Amino acid sequence: MSAASGQAAETRPGVIITPVSDPYRRYAMWLLLVVYTLNFLDRQIMNTLAEPIKHDLGLSDTAMGAMTGLLFAVFYTFLGIPIARYAERANRSVIISASLAIWSGFTVACGYAQNFLQLALARIGVGVGEAGCTPSAHSLIIDYTPKEKRSSALAFYSLGTPIGALLGTILGGLIADAYGWRMAFVLCGAPGILIALVSFFTLREPRTILREGLAAKRKGPTLKDALGELWGKKTFWFVAFAASIKALIGYGSAAFIVSFFLRNHAPEIIELNPGIALRPDGSIKDINPVTLPLGIIGGVAGVVGVMLGGWLSDRFGARDLRFNVAMPAIATLLSIPFYIGGLMIPSFFGAMVLLAVPTILNTLWYGPVYATVQGLVRPETRATAAAIILFIINLVGLGLGPLGIGIISDFFRNVMGMSVGDGLRWSLITFYIFGASAFLLFWLARRTIREEMVS
Repeated sequence: MSAASGQAAETRPGVIITPVSDPYRRYAMWLLLVVYTLNFLDRQIMNTLAEPIKHDLGLSDTAMGAMTGLLFAVFYTFLGIPIARYAERANRSVIISASLAIWSGFTVACGYAQNFLQLALARIGVGVGEAGCTPSAHSLIIDYTPKEKRSSALAFYSLGTPIGALLGTILGGLIADAYGWRMAFVLCGAPGILIALVSFFTLREPRTILREGLAAKRKGPTLKDALGELWGKKTFWFVAFAASIKALIGYGSAAFIVSFFLRNHAPEIIELNPGIALRPDGSIKDINPVTLPLGIIGGVAGVVGVMLGGWLSDRFGARDLRFNVAMPAIATLLSIPFYIGGLMIPSFFGAMVLLAVPTILNTLWYGPVYATVQGLVRPETRATAAAIILFIINLVGLGLGPLGIGIISDFFRNVMGMSVGDGLRWSLITFYIFGASAFLLFWLARRTIREEMVS
């Protein structure tokens, strides 16, 4: 950022952060948003195509939950920390670009899988690639952005979640119905390879490691130092586990929401779309009549929630830091009746409209929480702090959310004798009610957030 824009160069031991101009910062933020959008598009495409993949490969809900969640999350989360440690001293732009190329290539490979094992291995490859993206991006954004705009900047980057989910839902349905689910993976993954080249050649690393400070920079802080810095921060652990519970519900719901509509609203969908393709067993084959409205409504609601959360945080959190955790706490409780109502109402479009409300409320936390984490640690620990919270969020949320809902859905169907649609409905409701515990954790963070903030 230029001197005129009010951000001076930051110097710390062995490192200089070179300000970038306002026009370049805007370009970089848009480019990072595109990268993160592709990140979530390549995740969402699996959720969108769950039903055709399940029928084609003969898989259970538990197997689909494991593939969309646990197998992806284990590699994504465990590799995130060592890559983030490397990002503390390496070129973050190169790490982001390489990560994008890797996960995009493996997304394309998903389209060529012939069985569960091959598809699972390709999804693991996607997780390996995506592990290097967000910790490096968070750290880079903080170095690009003035302190007073951190929440909205990180919220802007986090728009990649709802936009990627929107595109993955809509494009996945359109392409799958026209050309099959395999081609959907190929066409959604290929653009990322091109964007990786753009990122590699145009995304700047503003951090310069001074020659005389290079040795010191390479030595520390160690991972043990970073964990020690975070260990005594009660705020970090409260928001980390609160956000992981929110992710447990969010990822679990995202993995099965298309399946929920196809199973529970089939008569109305068929009535609204007389030419829709059906399988021999009478189930719906064409998924676009569900994915198109669901993607639009859910995507718009997610964008509104993320941007609103960042704006409210910068406006009111600057006056009282407790607002940054009180807001997602209250939103958690307010969302419950709308979510349950959306799953119980018999109307197809009524359900989508009701579910848009918890989508807004459940995405308010992105900007405030990620900005809080970056402010709780020293600048040289930021990428590691981001990786640690993402480790917790994704191992719990992404790893257990889809898998847990799949297991409970199969339990309700096979043991309790429910229909395939009701089993999934009550599995989703069970998980969501558990998610109310995030309220307590966010609320407890109010006690310590003001005293523990560093920068």
